[in-house]
Amino acid sequence: MQALLSFDQAPPFGAPARFFLTAPLFAILAGLLLLWSGPGLFASRWTPEALALTHLITVGFMLQVMLGAMLQILPVVAGANMARPRLLATLVHLAITLGALLLAAGFLGLQPLAFRLAALFLGSGVALFVGSAGHALYGVPPSRATIRGLQISLLGLSVTVALGVLLAIALDGALDLPLPRVTSIHFSWGFVGWGLVLLAAVGFVVVPMFQMTPAYPAWFTHLLPWSALALLSLWSLAEAADWPAPSALLAGALLLITATFAVLTLHLQRRSKRARFDATQHYWRVGMLCTLAACTLWLVARGLPERMAALAERLEWLCGVLLLCGGFMSVIIGMLYKIFPFLVWLHLQNLGGGRVLAPNMNKVIAGQQIKRQMRAHFLALALLLAAVIWPEWFTYPAGIALLVANGALLRNLLAAVAFYRQQRTKIAALIAAATSSDGKPSLTSHPATKAPAP
Repeated sequence: MQALLSFDQAPPFGAPARFFLTAPLFAILAGLLLLWSGPGLFASRWTPEALALTHLITVGFMLQVMLGAMLQILPVVAGANMARPRLLATLVHLAITLGALLLAAGFLGLQPLAFRLAALFLGSGVALFVGSAGHALYGVPPSRATIRGLQISLLGLSVTVALGVLLAIALDGALDLPLPRVTSIHFSWGFVGWGLVLLAAVGFVVVPMFQMTPAYPAWFTHLLPWSALALLSLWSLAEAADWPAPSALLAGALLLITATFAVLTLHLQRRSKRARFDATQHYWRVGMLCTLAACTLWLVARGLPERMAALAERLEWLCGVLLLCGGFMSVIIGMLYKIFPFLVWLHLQNLGGGRVLAPNMNKVIAGQQIKRQMRAHFLALALLLAAVIWPEWFTYPAGIALLVANGALLRNLLAAVAFYRQQRTKIAALIAAATSSDGKPSLTSHPATKAPAP
């Protein structure tokens, strides 16, 4: 697998790192929002506080990490070099950070100006990224499923943001749209067309590489991106036209694809060559189990009669928490604990230029710190699920746990940055010493220098 990667084409370290470091701050804001709003947040999925919380996680946390990961993955995995990556990262990061903050403020204050500015910043930031990524991918043959998935996920992101901009304008009162229906389509494009396709495309590479599993079946890696796009497009048309039967059938097919990805990932994990699971594998396992649980609860909620609407509402809340915090957040954090150390190792290795070997990846973030943060995240997930059912009892503990878990995540990522800066200084000094001693480069032994361990 590593032979397929172009290590020398990675963007500057600070380009993707700024996205990764910003993401936990939005999850911390989500925890603060829970503490500020209290149990009333769970009164309905449509309360301003619930909508703000959802977008702090989706736009503030998920979008930050996913764009940062794509900035790193496109040149390394697909050989698609994005022009001026440092400038691009600066502009996109600033735009989506401001956009996410304004969007949350718009929901909480119901301010039309905040929605308009959020739409402007998010729309322009994502458009700039998609345009640059699309230009980089243009002409790159989709010879591998990962490249094809990256291309389709960019389309899914574009549709998601376009629908989000329309909804923001409608909330401002400038457009008359059937808000529940458009919101449902926006939600589905975000979680399937963008989130699922991108995570699967990345998972096709990182799960076998870092978790030491067999590869995903070739038929599935080719089928998932295109079938998700086709089914999602047809479902959107049926939903927009208010055709209940075709809409329900196509929604079931989308759930089947999602569940199949989860089941296959769990099956591959069982065949891992690792003697003992690390934190990343635990994160993926919990993420896939939560995804399966969310799919099951969604089907149950849809099958309930109208007289049980209150129960259906609670089940849909549980689906949202399972999918967002249990599924996407768990998998994303698990990938961060591999992508970020790999990013550090890669840039240190390139800095050494064959003269000094970079330290082992496992030394970038202490294993015990990762395990503690993982336990804190799982506790926060359990408390959030309990808060959906018993908000009076568990909303405040859930908010505190979310703060602690993501504060620990931020601390771990900052520790990785400190490690990178420290080792960069050491490597530069070793190269200077080796060169001055005999006037020619030589391979220098560095403390704990080994090939990167997955």
